[in-house]
Amino acid sequence: MINMLKSVFISVYICLLCVGALHSMAGIFELGVRSAWTGALVSVAPMLYFFVHLFLGHVPRTTPDLMGYRGATLAGVLITLMLGWGQENGPWPLTYSVLVGAVGMRLYIVWYSRLGRQTAPLLQKGNQLPAIEFTDISGAAVSTESLRGAPALLLFFRGNWCPLCMAQIREISEQYRTLASLGVKTVLISPQPHENTQALAKRFDVPFEFWTDKGNQGATQLGINAVNGTPKGLEVLGYDSDTVMPTVLVIDEQGRILFADLTDNYRVRPEPETFIAILREHRVAGASE
Repeated sequence: MINMLKSVFISVYICLLCVGALHSMAGIFELGVRSAWTGALVSVAPMLYFFVHLFLGHVPRTTPDLMGYRGATLAGVLITLMLGWGQENGPWPLTYSVLVGAVGMRLYIVWYSRLGRQTAPLLQKGNQLPAIEFTDISGAAVSTESLRGAPALLLFFRGNWCPLCMAQIREISEQYRTLASLGVKTVLISPQPHENTQALAKRFDVPFEFWTDKGNQGATQLGINAVNGTPKGLEVLGYDSDTVMPTVLVIDEQGRILFADLTDNYRVRPEPETFIAILREHRVAGASE
């Protein structure tokens, strides 16, 4: 139920930010910049910019608390209160400032962004990664057992619709020569429609493996599935309502887990240097044995 509310919230929230910005600009045009509409615009603009930047700016991660955006939004609320005092602006500027700007931002940061991830016992460091079947880009069944014999980096991502996921994949793809020099197999796994995975493989054109987790069965087995984790409305584009929690795994040649990033904030993700350092340490340790 909570995830269903979140999936509706994020779609409605972004729409309200757009409506609030357009309505505020119209109000400023009518009443001037010294009206409460200026504060309303300042209140909704930071988070609207945030989402535009996510989708267009190739942002692979953010800070957890978005303090700069918080400060700008709260400044907008204060401007609304000051400029709206004694004026006939109607209820809309304050509504946009407080409910859409301040409250909406608060809900997004402290509620929506948190995945509520439970512990995943199978993914503890040192455990053997279970044998799980997926589908490769040719449509053939493939198993994690096929990764034996070389260290592997596995990235479970939500889908092509997720801008942070796409930026993270772009960032990792830029490190493909380093990963190849370490003998690492890189596998990108998503429960999205298979044709989307095929399109992604063509888009990046790097020597990675692109797997589809049909029905989110693999993620469910590993305990990283997100029921109703897809923003409401994306079903019309063919995406299922369920998705996967962003997860990064590094396994050794025998399939043992060397590193698992199980972030509980979908905006906070490891930098490539983090798992590349672990892979280098593993290579050095293996060479000295």
